[in-house]
Amino acid sequence: MKAVVMDSYGTPDVLRVAEIPDPQAAAGQVRVRIKAAGLNPIDAKIRRGEFDAVYDISFPQQLGNEFAGVVDQVGEEADGFAAGDEVIGFVDMAAYAQYVVVPAENVTRKPQGLAWETAAVTGAVGQAAYHALRTLGVTAGETVLVHGAAGGVGGVAVQLARAWGATVIGTAREDNHDYVRSLGATPVSYGEGLERRVRALAPEGVDAALDLTGTEEAITASLAVTRDTKRIVTLVSPPLAQRYGITMMFGTRSAATVAQVAELSARGELRLPVAHRYPLAAIAEAHQALEAGGRRGKLVLTLD
Repeated sequence: MKAVVMDSYGTPDVLRVAEIPDPQAAAGQVRVRIKAAGLNPIDAKIRRGEFDAVYDISFPQQLGNEFAGVVDQVGEEADGFAAGDEVIGFVDMAAYAQYVVVPAENVTRKPQGLAWETAAVTGAVGQAAYHALRTLGVTAGETVLVHGAAGGVGGVAVQLARAWGATVIGTAREDNHDYVRSLGATPVSYGEGLERRVRALAPEGVDAALDLTGTEEAITASLAVTRDTKRIVTLVSPPLAQRYGITMMFGTRSAATVAQVAELSARGELRLPVAHRYPLAAIAEAHQALEAGGRRGKLVLTLD
Protein backbone atom coordinates (compact mmCIF):
# COMPACT_ATOMS: atom_id res chain seq x y z
CA MET A 1 0.00 0.00 0.00
CA LYS A 2 0.95 3.66 -0.28
CA ALA A 3 1.71 5.40 3.02
CA VAL A 4 3.41 8.58 4.17
CA VAL A 5 6.64 7.93 6.07
CA MET A 6 9.56 9.95 7.38
CA ASP A 7 13.13 8.69 7.63
CA SER A 8 14.26 11.34 10.12
CA TYR A 9 12.94 14.29 12.10
CA GLY A 10 12.82 17.60 10.26
CA THR A 11 10.87 19.96 8.03
CA PRO A 12 7.88 18.89 5.90
CA ASP A 13 10.36 17.82 3.22
CA VAL A 14 11.26 14.70 5.25
CA LEU A 15 7.81 13.29 4.45
CA ARG A 16 7.50 11.00 1.45
CA VAL A 17 5.01 8.52 0.02
CA ALA A 18 6.36 4.97 0.16
CA GLU A 19 5.16 1.50 -0.80
CA ILE A 20 4.94 -0.62 2.36
CA PRO A 21 3.34 -4.02 3.07
CA ASP A 22 -0.42 -4.10 3.49
CA PRO A 23 -1.33 -4.55 7.17
CA GLN A 24 -3.38 -7.61 8.12
CA ALA A 25 -6.13 -7.71 10.72
CA ALA A 26 -5.38 -10.02 13.66
CA ALA A 27 -7.80 -11.19 16.35
CA GLY A 28 -9.91 -8.35 17.70
CA GLN A 29 -8.87 -6.02 14.87
CA VAL A 30 -10.36 -4.57 11.73
CA ARG A 31 -8.63 -3.30 8.61
CA VAL A 32 -10.01 -0.10 7.11
CA ARG A 33 -9.53 1.19 3.59
CA ILE A 34 -9.07 4.88 4.34
CA LYS A 35 -11.13 7.43 2.43
CA ALA A 36 -9.91 10.52 4.32
CA ALA A 37 -7.49 11.30 7.14
CA GLY A 38 -7.26 14.41 9.28
CA LEU A 39 -4.07 16.41 9.88
CA ASN A 40 -3.36 17.70 13.37
CA PRO A 41 -0.74 19.96 14.98
CA ILE A 42 0.62 17.01 16.95
CA ASP A 43 1.55 15.35 13.64
CA ALA A 44 3.92 18.23 12.88
CA LYS A 45 5.32 18.18 16.41
CA ILE A 46 6.04 14.45 16.11
CA ARG A 47 7.65 15.07 12.71
CA ARG A 48 9.91 17.72 14.25
CA GLY A 49 10.93 15.42 17.12
CA GLU A 50 9.17 17.31 19.90
CA PHE A 51 7.43 14.17 21.21
CA ASP A 52 10.45 11.89 21.01
CA ALA A 53 10.22 11.16 24.74
CA VAL A 54 6.49 10.43 24.54
CA TYR A 55 6.19 8.08 21.56
CA ASP A 56 8.23 5.08 20.50
CA ILE A 57 9.53 6.33 17.15
CA SER A 58 11.08 3.90 14.67
CA PHE A 59 12.20 5.11 11.24
CA PRO A 60 10.80 4.93 8.66
CA GLN A 61 7.92 6.24 10.77
CA GLN A 62 4.31 6.71 9.67
CA LEU A 63 2.08 9.59 10.84
CA GLY A 64 -1.60 10.41 11.28
CA ASN A 65 -4.08 9.65 14.04
CA GLU A 66 -7.63 10.07 12.71
CA PHE A 67 -9.42 8.62 9.71
CA ALA A 68 -12.68 7.59 8.07
CA GLY A 69 -13.09 4.69 5.68
CA VAL A 70 -14.57 1.31 4.87
CA VAL A 71 -13.89 -1.91 6.75
CA ASP A 72 -12.48 -4.46 4.33
CA GLN A 73 -11.04 -7.13 6.64
CA VAL A 74 -12.27 -8.37 10.02
CA GLY A 75 -10.20 -10.44 12.42
CA GLU A 76 -11.58 -13.13 14.69
CA GLU A 77 -13.40 -11.82 17.76
CA ALA A 78 -13.79 -8.36 16.22
CA ASP A 79 -17.47 -8.43 17.03
CA GLY A 80 -19.95 -5.92 15.65
CA PHE A 81 -18.26 -5.11 12.34
CA ALA A 82 -18.33 -6.57 8.85
CA ALA A 83 -16.64 -5.87 5.55
CA GLY A 84 -18.32 -2.89 3.92
CA ASP A 85 -19.11 -1.01 7.13
CA GLU A 86 -18.39 2.71 6.89
CA VAL A 87 -16.49 3.78 10.01
CA ILE A 88 -14.64 6.58 11.78
CA GLY A 89 -11.63 5.79 13.91
CA PHE A 90 -8.38 6.74 15.57
CA VAL A 91 -4.88 5.29 15.70
CA ASP A 92 -1.36 6.30 16.73
CA MET A 93 0.80 7.41 13.80
CA ALA A 94 -0.63 5.31 10.96
CA ALA A 95 -3.56 7.15 9.30
CA TYR A 96 -1.69 8.78 6.39
CA ALA A 97 -2.07 5.59 4.36
CA GLN A 98 -4.37 3.61 2.11
CA TYR A 99 -5.08 1.03 4.82
CA VAL A 100 -4.89 0.92 8.59
CA VAL A 101 -5.39 -1.89 11.11
CA VAL A 102 -6.82 -0.98 14.51
CA PRO A 103 -8.55 -2.69 17.45
CA ALA A 104 -12.28 -2.91 16.78
CA GLU A 105 -12.93 -0.68 19.81
CA ASN A 106 -11.09 2.16 18.01
CA VAL A 107 -13.80 2.58 15.39
CA THR A 108 -17.46 3.54 15.31
CA ARG A 109 -19.95 3.58 12.48
CA LYS A 110 -20.07 6.70 10.34
CA PRO A 111 -23.51 8.34 10.38
CA GLN A 112 -25.23 8.09 7.05
CA GLY A 113 -24.92 11.29 5.05
CA LEU A 114 -21.85 12.59 6.88
CA ALA A 115 -19.17 13.48 4.31
CA TRP A 116 -15.96 11.46 4.41
CA GLU A 117 -13.78 14.53 4.96
CA THR A 118 -15.95 15.75 7.83
CA ALA A 119 -16.09 12.29 9.37
CA ALA A 120 -12.31 12.03 9.25
CA VAL A 121 -11.79 15.08 11.47
CA THR A 122 -14.08 14.01 14.32
CA GLY A 123 -11.58 11.53 15.76
CA ALA A 124 -9.08 14.10 17.03
CA VAL A 125 -10.74 17.51 17.22
CA GLY A 126 -14.02 16.24 18.65
CA GLN A 127 -12.40 14.12 21.31
CA ALA A 128 -9.76 16.71 22.16
CA ALA A 129 -12.31 19.47 22.61
CA TYR A 130 -14.75 17.28 24.54
CA HIS A 131 -12.19 15.88 26.98
CA ALA A 132 -10.44 19.23 27.44
CA LEU A 133 -13.69 20.88 28.51
CA ARG A 134 -14.46 17.95 30.80
CA THR A 135 -10.97 18.18 32.30
CA LEU A 136 -11.55 21.90 32.89
CA GLY A 137 -14.88 21.09 34.51
CA VAL A 138 -16.80 23.60 32.39
CA THR A 139 -20.41 24.05 33.50
CA ALA A 140 -23.35 26.29 32.68
CA GLY A 141 -22.94 29.91 33.73
CA GLU A 142 -19.15 29.91 33.60
CA THR A 143 -16.86 31.94 31.35
CA VAL A 144 -14.23 30.08 29.33
CA LEU A 145 -11.26 31.52 27.45
CA VAL A 146 -10.33 29.52 24.34
CA HIS A 147 -7.04 30.36 22.63
CA GLY A 148 -7.16 29.47 18.93
CA ALA A 149 -10.94 29.58 18.68
CA ALA A 150 -11.01 29.57 14.88
CA GLY A 151 -9.05 26.33 14.54
CA GLY A 152 -10.35 22.78 14.37
CA VAL A 153 -10.27 21.90 18.08
CA GLY A 154 -10.99 25.49 19.08
CA GLY A 155 -14.11 25.71 16.96
CA VAL A 156 -15.51 22.51 18.44
CA ALA A 157 -14.59 23.60 21.97
CA VAL A 158 -16.43 26.88 21.48
CA GLN A 159 -19.55 25.14 20.21
CA LEU A 160 -19.58 22.49 22.94
CA ALA A 161 -18.98 25.00 25.72
CA ARG A 162 -21.82 27.17 24.43
CA ALA A 163 -24.10 24.12 24.16
CA TRP A 164 -23.29 23.37 27.82
CA GLY A 165 -24.35 26.89 28.84
CA ALA A 166 -20.98 28.61 29.18
CA THR A 167 -19.94 32.04 27.91
CA VAL A 168 -16.88 31.85 25.64
CA ILE A 169 -14.16 34.38 24.83
CA GLY A 170 -12.07 33.21 21.89
CA THR A 171 -8.70 34.49 20.71
CA ALA A 172 -8.24 34.61 16.95
CA ARG A 173 -6.76 36.66 14.16
CA GLU A 174 -8.87 39.67 13.31
CA ASP A 175 -9.88 38.27 9.93
CA ASN A 176 -11.39 35.28 11.76
CA HIS A 177 -13.46 37.31 14.24
CA ASP A 178 -16.73 37.06 12.31
CA TYR A 179 -16.27 33.31 12.07
CA VAL A 180 -15.62 33.02 15.83
CA ARG A 181 -18.75 35.06 16.48
CA SER A 182 -20.73 32.71 14.24
CA LEU A 183 -19.66 29.83 16.50
CA GLY A 184 -21.02 31.63 19.56
CA ALA A 185 -17.91 33.19 21.12
CA THR A 186 -16.82 36.79 21.61
CA PRO A 187 -13.54 37.22 19.73
CA VAL A 188 -10.40 39.05 20.88
CA SER A 189 -7.21 39.55 18.90
CA TYR A 190 -3.82 38.02 19.60
CA GLY A 191 -0.85 40.24 20.44
CA GLU A 192 0.23 42.83 22.93
CA GLY A 193 -2.54 43.83 25.34
CA LEU A 194 -4.32 40.46 25.24
CA GLU A 195 -4.84 40.38 29.01
CA ARG A 196 -6.37 43.86 28.92
CA ARG A 197 -8.74 42.92 26.10
CA VAL A 198 -9.91 39.81 27.92
CA ARG A 199 -10.45 41.76 31.15
CA ALA A 200 -12.53 44.30 29.26
CA LEU A 201 -14.94 41.44 28.52
CA ALA A 202 -14.56 39.66 31.86
CA PRO A 203 -13.56 42.23 34.53
CA GLU A 204 -13.57 39.61 37.29
CA GLY A 205 -11.63 37.11 35.21
CA VAL A 206 -12.59 33.82 33.61
CA ASP A 207 -13.37 30.46 35.17
CA ALA A 208 -11.23 28.32 32.88
CA ALA A 209 -8.81 28.66 29.96
CA LEU A 210 -7.96 26.29 27.14
CA ASP A 211 -4.77 26.85 25.12
CA LEU A 212 -4.63 25.50 21.59
CA THR A 213 -1.91 27.83 20.27
CA GLY A 214 1.16 26.85 22.29
CA THR A 215 2.31 30.45 22.69
CA GLU A 216 3.76 31.98 25.83
CA GLU A 217 1.43 34.94 25.35
CA ALA A 218 -1.61 32.67 25.67
CA ILE A 219 -0.31 30.98 28.82
CA THR A 220 0.74 34.17 30.64
CA ALA A 221 -2.54 35.90 29.76
CA SER A 222 -4.47 32.85 30.98
CA LEU A 223 -2.57 32.84 34.27
CA ALA A 224 -3.38 36.52 34.73
CA VAL A 225 -7.13 36.30 34.08
CA THR A 226 -8.14 32.82 35.29
CA ARG A 227 -9.50 32.88 38.83
CA ASP A 228 -8.32 29.34 39.63
CA THR A 229 -5.06 28.73 37.78
CA LYS A 230 -5.52 24.97 38.25
CA ARG A 231 -8.22 25.30 35.59
CA ILE A 232 -5.83 26.07 32.73
CA VAL A 233 -5.13 23.35 30.19
CA THR A 234 -2.89 23.29 27.12
CA LEU A 235 -3.10 20.61 24.46
CA VAL A 236 -0.07 21.68 22.50
CA SER A 237 2.96 22.72 24.57
CA PRO A 238 4.53 20.35 27.13
CA PRO A 239 7.50 22.73 27.72
CA LEU A 240 5.25 25.68 28.57
CA ALA A 241 3.02 23.46 30.71
CA GLN A 242 6.06 22.40 32.71
CA ARG A 243 7.49 25.91 32.92
CA TYR A 244 4.28 27.51 34.20
CA GLY A 245 2.86 24.59 36.16
CA ILE A 246 -0.34 24.16 34.18
CA THR A 247 -1.98 20.97 32.92
CA MET A 248 -0.75 19.38 29.71
CA MET A 249 -3.54 17.14 28.44
CA PHE A 250 -2.74 14.35 25.99
CA GLY A 251 -6.35 13.25 25.76
CA THR A 252 -8.45 10.20 26.40
CA ARG A 253 -9.75 8.64 23.22
CA SER A 254 -12.82 6.47 22.82
CA ALA A 255 -15.06 5.41 19.97
CA ALA A 256 -18.06 6.42 22.09
CA THR A 257 -16.93 10.05 22.13
CA VAL A 258 -16.25 9.96 18.39
CA ALA A 259 -19.78 8.63 17.87
CA GLN A 260 -21.31 11.46 19.92
CA VAL A 261 -19.43 14.16 18.02
CA ALA A 262 -20.17 12.54 14.65
CA GLU A 263 -23.90 12.36 15.40
CA LEU A 264 -23.98 16.04 16.43
CA SER A 265 -22.26 16.92 13.18
CA ALA A 266 -24.55 14.72 11.08
CA ARG A 267 -27.59 16.42 12.63
CA GLY A 268 -26.18 19.87 11.88
CA GLU A 269 -25.80 20.72 15.57
CA LEU A 270 -22.00 20.96 15.37
CA ARG A 271 -19.93 22.52 12.59
CA LEU A 272 -16.69 20.74 11.67
CA PRO A 273 -15.41 22.79 8.74
CA VAL A 274 -12.74 21.45 6.39
CA ALA A 275 -10.38 24.25 5.35
CA HIS A 276 -8.49 22.39 2.61
CA ARG A 277 -8.14 18.94 1.05
CA TYR A 278 -4.86 17.42 -0.15
CA PRO A 279 -4.00 14.21 -2.02
CA LEU A 280 -1.50 11.90 -0.33
CA ALA A 281 1.24 13.00 -2.73
CA ALA A 282 0.94 16.61 -1.50
CA ILE A 283 1.76 15.71 2.10
CA ALA A 284 4.71 18.13 2.36
CA GLU A 285 2.51 20.99 1.16
CA ALA A 286 -0.18 19.92 3.62
CA HIS A 287 2.28 20.01 6.53
CA GLN A 288 3.51 23.44 5.47
CA ALA A 289 -0.08 24.67 5.69
CA LEU A 290 -0.51 22.84 9.00
CA GLU A 291 2.43 24.74 10.49
CA ALA A 292 1.37 28.07 9.00
CA GLY A 293 -1.92 28.01 10.92
CA GLY A 294 -4.43 30.84 10.74
CA ARG A 295 -7.10 28.85 8.91
CA ARG A 296 -10.72 28.11 9.74
CA GLY A 297 -11.20 24.41 10.34
CA LYS A 298 -9.21 21.30 9.52
CA LEU A 299 -6.84 20.09 6.84
CA VAL A 300 -7.64 16.67 5.33
CA LEU A 301 -5.86 14.08 3.20
CA THR A 302 -8.15 12.41 0.70
CA LEU A 303 -7.58 8.84 -0.53
CA ASP A 304 -9.50 6.42 -2.69
